[in-house]
Amino acid sequence: MPSTSSASAAAPGLIGAAAAVAAAVAVHQLLPALPAMTLAVLLGLLAANLPGVAGWTAGPARPGLDFAGKHLMRAGIVVLGLKVSLGDVLGLGWAALLLIAAVVAAAFAGTYGISRLFRLPPRVSLLVATGFAICGASAIGAMAAVRRIRQEETVLPVALVTLCGTLAIGVLPLLARPLGLGPETFGAWTGASVHDVGQVVATAQTAGTAALAVAVVVKLTRVILLAPVVAAAGFHHRLGSEADGAKRPPVIPLFVLGFVALAALRTTGWLSPAVLDAAAAVQDALLGMALFGLGSAVRVGQLLHTGARALLAALASWLLIALLGLGAAFLMFPPT
Repeated sequence: MPSTSSASAAAPGLIGAAAAVAAAVAVHQLLPALPAMTLAVLLGLLAANLPGVAGWTAGPARPGLDFAGKHLMRAGIVVLGLKVSLGDVLGLGWAALLLIAAVVAAAFAGTYGISRLFRLPPRVSLLVATGFAICGASAIGAMAAVRRIRQEETVLPVALVTLCGTLAIGVLPLLARPLGLGPETFGAWTGASVHDVGQVVATAQTAGTAALAVAVVVKLTRVILLAPVVAAAGFHHRLGSEADGAKRPPVIPLFVLGFVALAALRTTGWLSPAVLDAAAAVQDALLGMALFGLGSAVRVGQLLHTGARALLAALASWLLIALLGLGAAFLMFPPT
């Protein structure tokens, strides 16, 4: 918990982040195709780059925005566990589960390789691969925490994953009919290839409730892979810390254990729909404030100057994951 003085310093940024999330949710209710979490990042970008507001985000609001980007992100990941029911995931069948795991592994390795091919730094490449392969900005925040990566280095990966996830909302529905995809196949494609949960919902709902149901379960299967991937990364980082004599990080961070514990609690069926709805609202608030905080650190001028290679790498990775997800969708729901 922050001290009284640090809490006072953080207050302006946290209040601003909360107001931005409220605005993002309001816009989402008016325009359901725009996910609230994507809007939170975009509002952060605007706040960082509009004259007048930019000085506030870089000055008085910065301590609170940094606190949101780091600590509220971890809290949001913990609560995200309540969206994952292991029963729904296992209902896909072992063949589908192995297929989705293979897609995640191939997407992770392929995106990391593409990022390095475009000469992105190793840590940025790792964050981009994690976000694209698993669950967007939440996964980036989790990986940054276990690998002790500075918050400043998460800004570009979050911007890229938000951009490409937003691109998917517009592009994938346009391709469904030319590719001859039925609702279940389209839902599986969306769940297997779109990054953030909110972006998956926004994309899949264009094809109806059957597509949405499949998309959410496939996507949550990817989300639950966050725990073993991050734990493995933390273990690898611990081994490296032992070798160079640095302070050793925990093998499995507490927020990852919290994510797993709440996923197990959701699976028991003990929680009422009202509790789950309230938890979803809390999770949206926490992650929305965190994403606003991260977005508010992006300076568009610097991004355009240094991010051309990163943008090309992200688009190539997006295409790779879309193709991998489409192949998996056809295998799970073969055309009749």
